[in-house]
Amino acid sequence: MNKKRYALFTSTLIAASLALSGCQLLTGYQQIDRAENADKWMGKLIPVAGEVNLACFGTYHCEVTHIDRTPIISPETHEPVDMSMLTTTPSADEVTSLLDTKSVKIVPLAPSGIKGLTNYYARVKPIKREVHVNFYPENNLGYVERFAIIHEFVDATYQIRAYQDKSNQEAGSLLDKASPKPLCVELVEDGTVVRHFCKQTDAQQQGEFIEVAVTKS
Repeated sequence: MNKKRYALFTSTLIAASLALSGCQLLTGYQQIDRAENADKWMGKLIPVAGEVNLACFGTYHCEVTHIDRTPIISPETHEPVDMSMLTTTPSADEVTSLLDTKSVKIVPLAPSGIKGLTNYYARVKPIKREVHVNFYPENNLGYVERFAIIHEFVDATYQIRAYQDKSNQEAGSLLDKASPKPLCVELVEDGTVVRHFCKQTDAQQQGEFIEVAVTKS
């Protein structure tokens, strides 16, 4: 059993119970409205050799707010903090190169599940980094779950993906089953889950994400 690690995490409000069954991605990202901005820039998450491509998924809306000390998406405006970082989807003919390990490029990915907002992904060089993500599990901006992770990123495509885990409450009491289901976050590297965190709901560890061992199939 790997030693459990605590992920940096704070929560501004208590989550309302979401109607999901089993361990699955939240449905908000599947309820996409047409974005009102940046739609002509949008494309697929396309890997670039020698780079880390980093996106978040799994709730109505999510955004990478910081990479190391660099602000990425503003929690107030939900748009890039520095518009000079904004670029189009990379193509074989034209790629805006990253100059060094401090360089960041932000690419519009898809319309958000919250109308009028856009989901972006980031391109950076592969080194050890601290990444902060805001997740919005409900269709409003008043409730946000903040998650942070320190990881040795390599040349790969990463997803920081949120979902609700109901599995540990299947055999519990009626009170357990009626309570909000834990929010979990997993780090996916080129399609493979490499790290896994779940929010703790007991009184001593309220509001914390704890890393648990990834089960190998």
